[in-house]
Amino acid sequence: MRTRSWALLSVLCGAIFLEGVDISMMGVALPAIRADLGLSTAALQWVVSGYVLGYGGFVLLGGRAADLLGRRRMFVGWLVVFIGFSGLGGLATEGWMLILARFATGVAAAFLAPAGLSIITTTFPEGAARDRAVLVYAGAAAGGFSLGMVVGGLLTSVDWRWVFFAPVVMASLLLAAAVPLIPRDVPAAGRARFDVPGTLALTGAMLLLVVSVVHLPEVAPWLTLTTLAGSLALFATFVRVQRRSPAPLMRLGILRSVPLLRANVGAFLLVGGFMGFQFIAVLYLQELRGWSEIETGLALAVIGIDAILAPTLTPHLVARFGNHRVIAAGLALVALAFAWFLPLGLTWSFLTLLPGLVAIGFGFALAYGPLTIAATDDVAADEQGLASGILTTSFQFGSALGLAVTTAVVVAVADGRAPLDSYRAGLLVPVAALVIASLVTVAGLRRRARSEALQSSGVSGASQRH
Repeated sequence: MRTRSWALLSVLCGAIFLEGVDISMMGVALPAIRADLGLSTAALQWVVSGYVLGYGGFVLLGGRAADLLGRRRMFVGWLVVFIGFSGLGGLATEGWMLILARFATGVAAAFLAPAGLSIITTTFPEGAARDRAVLVYAGAAAGGFSLGMVVGGLLTSVDWRWVFFAPVVMASLLLAAAVPLIPRDVPAAGRARFDVPGTLALTGAMLLLVVSVVHLPEVAPWLTLTTLAGSLALFATFVRVQRRSPAPLMRLGILRSVPLLRANVGAFLLVGGFMGFQFIAVLYLQELRGWSEIETGLALAVIGIDAILAPTLTPHLVARFGNHRVIAAGLALVALAFAWFLPLGLTWSFLTLLPGLVAIGFGFALAYGPLTIAATDDVAADEQGLASGILTTSFQFGSALGLAVTTAVVVAVADGRAPLDSYRAGLLVPVAALVIASLVTVAGLRRRARSEALQSSGVSGASQRH
């Protein structure tokens, strides 16, 4: 790639790195936020879930906006909004103020992410150049997601509010570089139509589902059933709106692609499992073991090895063994890594934690980027924004639901029992998520193998008849 192409890719990678950092560094800051603002365990998870629900609920609208209004316009404009609300989060004095600021920041990220990915998939030519660019981009996202823990630890040791102010500085630098580098594109001809009712129905459905799961141990069964029913009704409304709308948020026909669905299931479970694991790891290290924010961040930073491996090792493995085999290996490795922590003990040293943390980093490097390729491969150019939006929805909704289920298990088991027992029970959630993801991917591999064998036998038979 030319120098300008690398410069453009660096800006886009910087933005997705920032989004990954912005999600994960909150995890290390949660105990300090709880101590300052007086939040319960159930309320504490909303600092993370508020962001990812805003992100996941609006990202499909963001993908369509990028396709119709112009990718450059969406990227630059919403980066400004991201800067504004991230700064407001750092000024919050009440829990609800912080959660609302996080939700709005997540909405801004929902427009940024699909615009950035679709700039890559429409600027770089299809083939090796695009695959490499996507893998580097995904590696930056995974690296930000992992390294955010050590960044969060360092910033929180000064003051947890710097977890919000630091992204303002980085995003401002990216904005200054993005304006001259991102190529101008022509918005779609005709009047742009947007499915706002569909967006609100999807966001409301996800919100009610997370509320139902998080507060399951604390509220009456009838209230949980009511919110679950409301969530299902809103999901049904979303589907009905998509079928009837002249400009649907999601063309439901795109979901007929089995590879796309499989990639999104894998993404949903991978990130959901990790968010649950991170939540427990931070509470265990800081509140149960008494580690400082810096010690916690540095310990978990080992996972950031994926930032090095994803753009260097993973492309070679994909070229050698194929995208889907690499995904399967990555998911299986993360499942084993989470299982390593199931017998978590009060006297575990860093050396005891290390093998599992390293394995998580390796597994993420193998799975995250190839899942991104699988979810956008063989998708028409005019639906790249939609495909990337669906993938990002899976990542963010997976984050929210994985964290919600893990929190619910921890809160339920903690009633009258030692905290360590609740943490061990909560770790079963990420293990189960990754086992399911691995089984889904392996089933896809077998289906691909049968399909290739049938095609091969068909070609061979035709050749013999000829």
